[in-house]
Formats: sequence, structure tokens, C-alpha cells
Amino acid sequence: MTAALAPVAARYRDGGPIPPEPDGVVRAMTLVLRLERPPAARTPVLEAAAAAALAVCLDPRAEPGGEWAEPVAAWVGNRIRKIARRARGAHWAAVQELPGITWSVGDAEVRALVPGPVDETPKTVSRLQIGGTDLEPDEPGPPAPGGPVIWVNAGLEMSTGKAAAQVGHASMLHAAARGLTAVPAFAVREAAGERWTALCRAADRGELVAVRDAGFTEVAPGSMTCVVTPTPDLP
Repeated sequence: MTAALAPVAARYRDGGPIPPEPDGVVRAMTLVLRLERPPAARTPVLEAAAAAALAVCLDPRAEPGGEWAEPVAAWVGNRIRKIARRARGAHWAAVQELPGITWSVGDAEVRALVPGPVDETPKTVSRLQIGGTDLEPDEPGPPAPGGPVIWVNAGLEMSTGKAAAQVGHASMLHAAARGLTAVPAFAVREAAGERWTALCRAADRGELVAVRDAGFTEVAPGSMTCVVTPTPDLP
């Protein structure tokens, strides 16, 4: 496991509520979703978001002594908030100049920026809209065998932006729990009914990694938004 994810692993293992930031500074990672006209499909956008968020944490620049080490450690050591914004055209090109990593899945692209204080968000980012990220449901088909799957709670009907933040949490928690040092090819799929119930039971038994939302936006506090399985055929 990389040093950047060690606090996440410890916190997930020990459980309990996450206290507010001790210095009072709210930090977040911005996920910029490239939504041109027409936009990419919802599923690959979410898959790119999951990978991009984790890629920043696993990058050598986030390790001790690296240029991203301090901001990543300050963020990971507290609440791992993420904010999704949308961009296209010149605005998308502009965010490529900011520290971070762009990840592509098919024709979908997401740039995860190095986290920092929310009240110091660069103007290049703050002018990007948070709303309007909703994409129509798509039909991605079954996930490829062998790789991890982030199952999204279909019953919550989250916007694409909210879901992007949640799958970003899920990829980090999964990597921290399993000691990953490279970004796997995550599949993202929705789950409902009996499948979601089985996933939640497995997560409650400690067999699978799950994301429980703090409830700042869209969903109630404590809602289970995502569960990660190491392969598609679990649980």
C-alpha cells in the first residue's frame, strides 16, 4: 500500500465517525467531468472518475517527499470530500494546466485535481458548474471478468456528479483495504433489488468494502452508496 492511502486503510479498519477537520479547513478533491456535446455515456464517465481519483493517490508525487505529498496527506487524513464539476471546450483545456491526472475510458474523460482547501479553489475551477452533470442511464452490459466492480445503489437515483464522487471514494477504499499500488480496470454498474441486498449484507459482514455517505448532498447521512466486489461474480 502507498503511504498516501495508509490513513484511509486505518480509518476504514477501525470504523467510527470521522471527526471534523482539526484545523477547521475544509478540503476537497475536484473531479472535472468532460461533458462535450453530445457527452460521453454515464457508465464510462463514472469508471474514469473512479480511476482518476485513485490515480492521484497512487502517483509517486503523492508519496512522502513528492510535490503533492502535503496537500494529499492533509486531505486523506480527514474527510475525503470530492466535488464534481463539468467542463468542455476551452474550459476543459484550461484545467489540464492544473496539478492532477486525467483518466480516459473510451471517449469519456475525467480529470482529478490535487485536493486543496475549498475556499482556495482556483478561478479556473470555481467558474465550472457543479450542477448539470446528469447523464441519461445507459446499458453497458455485463462487466468484464476478473476485475473489480463498483456497484452503485440504483435506489438512490444519484446525479452523475454525485455518483462520480461516490465511486471515487469507493476506488480509494478498495485500494486501501487491499493494499493496491496500481489502478485496476474498475467497472461501474448499478445494483438494485436482491443483488443490492446481498451486497449490503456482505458489506455489513465485513467481506466487501462499502461507501457510507456523510449526507452533505442528495442522500441521507449513512446511506450506503457503493459496494465494491473484487470480481463481477461476488457476492
